[in-house]
Amino acid sequence: MDDKQRRRELGDFLKTRRARLSPNDVGLPEGTRRRTPGLRREELAGLANVGLTWYTWLEQGRDIQVSAQVIESIARALQLSPDERTHLFALARCEIPAAPYLLEETVSPALQDILDSLGTSPALIRGRRLDVLAWNEAACAVFLDYASMPPDERNSLWIMFTNPAIRQMLGDWEGHAQRLLAKFRAMCDRYAGDYRFTQLVEKLHAVSPEFCQWWQKHDVQGRSAGCKEYEHPAVGQLLLNHTTLQVSHNPELEVVVYTPLPDSDTLRKLQQLRDLHRLEKFLLKS
Repeated sequence: MDDKQRRRELGDFLKTRRARLSPNDVGLPEGTRRRTPGLRREELAGLANVGLTWYTWLEQGRDIQVSAQVIESIARALQLSPDERTHLFALARCEIPAAPYLLEETVSPALQDILDSLGTSPALIRGRRLDVLAWNEAACAVFLDYASMPPDERNSLWIMFTNPAIRQMLGDWEGHAQRLLAKFRAMCDRYAGDYRFTQLVEKLHAVSPEFCQWWQKHDVQGRSAGCKEYEHPAVGQLLLNHTTLQVSHNPELEVVVYTPLPDSDTLRKLQQLRDLHRLEKFLLKS
């Protein structure tokens, strides 16, 4: 849509969200009889701590400058859902900051089914802090038995810097560790003040000299894809393409899938590792 139409859509969206709120919803007295449903403009402007004239112009579709901070205040005052908040920022042409009300990090049965359907391809679902929230059998066969790990250590960054088996398996461990740290640093800055990030940083500072050194560089990086080379103690070299996918209904979740590099014998080795993993589990139960 052109800019004029976008501003009209923004104004209409604000009006409809304002109309569905009653004074009781926001802790205001009902007062005298209202000609139209919902909050008055001056009430909404007061709740959002913005000027009435400026807010009126915004609803009227005037060509005015808006900041992410002000749009966030309006979103809170209107009690928008996460999807509505995203839509508001898109209409306002503002970069969407981290949600102040963090979505719960849960993995639905449908997402778990997708992981399990990938067969010999290792796959994980990670949260905003790189916590490993779900995995499939292939991930346990190739990397680690996540189910047996303490939940507070089931974190990709913690594993990267503290698990000697992963360090030995990864070709170019330093490069991979620095890229993962740069990704975490970007998320850490996005959620500045979140004690869960701070706790993990403090723990890693206490146990990893490399983390201490590289943390000071403040490198940042977004989601990435590419090829990783592993030297697995049981089957030797594994060449895996890794792809990161975003979960649309909870965008802080990411699905990381590892697939065998074509024209290599990695697929055969993944099948071998899966069979070994199943045998080990059977023997443990016997």
